[in-house]
Amino acid sequence: MKETAARKAAAVKEAAAGRTPAAKEPVAEETAAGQAAVKKAAAKRAPAKKATPVEKAAPAKKATAVKKTATAKKATPAKKATAVKKAATAKKATPAEKAPVVATAPAAAPEPTPAVAGESVPAAGEGPAAVAAGPTPVEAAVSPALTAYDRDRLLTGTHHDPHGLLGAHPVEDGVLFRAFRPYARAVAVLAGEVRADLHDEGDGFFSGVLPLREVPAYRLVVTYEETVQEVEDAYRFLPTLGELDLHLIGEGRHEDLWTVLGAHPMTHEGVRGTRFSVWAPNARGVRVTGTFNFWDGTGHPMRSLGSSGVWELFVPGIGEGELYKFDIARPDGSHTLRADPLARRTEVPPATSSIVTSSQYEWDDAEWLARRAERPAHEAPLSIYEVHLPSWRPGLTYRQLAEQLPAYVKELGFTHVELMPVAEHPFGGSWGYQVTGFYAPTARLGTPDDFRYLVDRLHQAGIGVLMDWVPAHFPRDAWALAEFDGRPLYEHEDPLRAAHPDWGTLEFDFGRREVRNFLVANAVYWCQEFHIDGLRVDAVASMLYLDYSREPGQWTPNEHGGRENLDAVAFLQEMNATVYRRCPGVVTVAEESTAWDGVTRATHHRGPSGFGGLGFGLKWNMGWMHDSLQYMSHEPVHRKYHHHEMTFSMVYAYSENYVLPISHDEVVHGKGSLVSKMPGDWWQQRAGHRAYLGFMWSHPGKQLLFMGQEFAQGAEWSEAHGPDWWLLDPAYGAEADHRGVRDLVRDLNAVYRATPALWEQDTEPAGFQWVVGDASEDNVIAFLRYDADRNPLLAVSNFSAVVRPDYRLGVPDDVPAWHEVLNTDEARYGGSDVTNPHPVKPEPHPWHGRPASIRLTLPPLATVWLRPA
Repeated sequence: MKETAARKAAAVKEAAAGRTPAAKEPVAEETAAGQAAVKKAAAKRAPAKKATPVEKAAPAKKATAVKKTATAKKATPAKKATAVKKAATAKKATPAEKAPVVATAPAAAPEPTPAVAGESVPAAGEGPAAVAAGPTPVEAAVSPALTAYDRDRLLTGTHHDPHGLLGAHPVEDGVLFRAFRPYARAVAVLAGEVRADLHDEGDGFFSGVLPLREVPAYRLVVTYEETVQEVEDAYRFLPTLGELDLHLIGEGRHEDLWTVLGAHPMTHEGVRGTRFSVWAPNARGVRVTGTFNFWDGTGHPMRSLGSSGVWELFVPGIGEGELYKFDIARPDGSHTLRADPLARRTEVPPATSSIVTSSQYEWDDAEWLARRAERPAHEAPLSIYEVHLPSWRPGLTYRQLAEQLPAYVKELGFTHVELMPVAEHPFGGSWGYQVTGFYAPTARLGTPDDFRYLVDRLHQAGIGVLMDWVPAHFPRDAWALAEFDGRPLYEHEDPLRAAHPDWGTLEFDFGRREVRNFLVANAVYWCQEFHIDGLRVDAVASMLYLDYSREPGQWTPNEHGGRENLDAVAFLQEMNATVYRRCPGVVTVAEESTAWDGVTRATHHRGPSGFGGLGFGLKWNMGWMHDSLQYMSHEPVHRKYHHHEMTFSMVYAYSENYVLPISHDEVVHGKGSLVSKMPGDWWQQRAGHRAYLGFMWSHPGKQLLFMGQEFAQGAEWSEAHGPDWWLLDPAYGAEADHRGVRDLVRDLNAVYRATPALWEQDTEPAGFQWVVGDASEDNVIAFLRYDADRNPLLAVSNFSAVVRPDYRLGVPDDVPAWHEVLNTDEARYGGSDVTNPHPVKPEPHPWHGRPASIRLTLPPLATVWLRPA
């Protein structure tokens, strides 16, 4: 009898190890059909039995990558370290590399199986069939204890390789299982049809050795005080990042960086979950924490992937909507809780957590994308309506904006909108220019897919989308990028180079390849993931000069002794080259306020300064903006002394590809609105406003106008309440005054888009000729614009407050007659209706150096456009 019992105990051990004992009945193969047959046979023989919670959730067998079988000789510590390192950098296993489950229980036994130590004996009436209906209990042998050093590092979140200690590993006597489950009361392993309770080592560690030949697919049964959970073990998975990804990250050349860093729901080795990865090369350890672990990351330490500085962890069973942050152990051992630098979705400020997300959006703008690259931006009509989305119509979400903004912009005839920074930012008063979430549209207005919907609807309405992009600096918030892993990382290590003197922020370290990669990939990200048509790059001048806003002694010259920031130059060149290569039809626009040579020159073309061009498509003409607004602020009787302020821009008009910006910066913080900059009474202010817009739309360069200025809002802009839409309410007494200005903007855009002379040769000197540029006593400016086929448009501005009848202007003699196509003084715009209603024929009277001339009636404070009749 004792001999029989010994043989049966040995049979159980052999079954657990994957060896089939002799049996009176044939054993089914390890297939789904075989398992079904065994279970069906067992069900016929077994009496009814109430299933335990664990038995109700018996795990499905899943193939995993085969780990190297332990040899008879125990591996030395050096060999184990090598094996761990190889596993940490291994490629993701292919299906062919995955192995079937090895450890199984016998299908059936002819006699009752004796109890394994520590388990109860089956009750009367419960025969072998009852044992086969659930996992076979196997006693786990006691495993070697963790060293005090490793134990402490896991508990304090400072271990670089938790996967080398946790999970399942071949050892001399079988397979060692170790789980780290803080607050658990018990942990068991389910491997095929085998179940084994692990030994409690204290502090949340559970371990045991099972007599298995190979590492099987397994799950954990975790018992807490009030619940039992059957879960996947995060520490049984190979790394989700491949060697190529790590190599490109290390070289700073991963142009799709957002696809490998951050949080990504995915299926890994047949299991659904989320991959977390973050670059933190100075960290002693990183843990992921969030709603899924009650903001206690103790049980979720991440592994360091070689020398890349990247930490990674695949967490099974969690997906979209989970909030998370990274718990980073600094070099000094202290901890900091940080939002994900590559989070693609965030909480609504002032909350700061990152959110696991993936896009489900289906685009409907293929036609727009297919034709946006047909003509380069500098040779196409481009009139831009600048919008601060949160305040355009306060309270609207992205999707609600998508129902109103495209229709409004299309009605006014603008070709593009420019969105002030939509990337996540903690302080609304920064208008988006102090970014903490470079990869996340602000959650104030909705989800990332909601923002995609807005862009899609704008494209469907035929409107391009530019967005402000802020790669120059970032705020010092302790939960964001500043000293991210305990040391300067995204910012320059030299405090004088890091601190931005104007905004209290930190400047990016453009000389660090991983930081450049973070920003270059970010530019590509917005264009590819959100179909953005252009990036207006903020504060370029502050990036280009080492002494920007710094006093002597507060900056260090470059290696050539100059003031140029060579790292920033290289970054901007790389960014522009990458965006233009990856995203056909996209345009980059520099907000650059100095005379830097070659902002819109190709990167491979060197200029007089010795630098290649920066590679932008367009540049804001800050000189034109400053000079022209200065001129308009003078009383008309004094303007003759400042005439050069309106004409000087043509001296350098073709040095770059320009945008003429009347942006938010000019109508806020005490500067007043555009109409309020004009002198005189209300009628004269509106007349000056209209005349200025007519001059702006005819001047070489593209146009940009900030919201509210299209209807002559009197108050300066405030992000707290946005434009004064009530001025357009028919119930308001002066509504006609404001609606007239808006009607003018609509007509300016309509004529502009239909007249290639106003845009086709914006960057070619052949597209412009002065008629009279020195009539300072008259306050008159007149010039011709030409398209590529030499079709002209005559633009005349009278910035005096008097009518000038029979004003003679020299014109080409090959145009038989001129017809007025736009006059900013028309009554329907709120003007005095001094017009030239009939075609004007040239006279053979030489004037202004031309063989013919015409006589016009110039209305006061007005701009007039004429085309060949």
